[in-house]
Amino acid sequence: MQPLAPTPDPRLCPLCGRGNGCAMEAARATGIAQPPCWCTQARFPAELLARVPPSARDRACLCPACAAAPPMV
Repeated sequence: MQPLAPTPDPRLCPLCGRGNGCAMEAARATGIAQPPCWCTQARFPAELLARVPPSARDRACLCPACAAAPPMV
């Protein structure tokens, strides 16, 4: 039997581990409405999203720095 992958912290970027500034997660955690999240206006190339570990997909947001980083070649 394979060990379960750790549950990612939804407040941290799954690529670099820094805080992701997710307003939606802040609203969920605190119950206090937040302004729209920065990510609602960001574009995420498929190549970038492919770097997110499978265990973190749809569970943790990227941070603005990773989202803005130039593509890796």
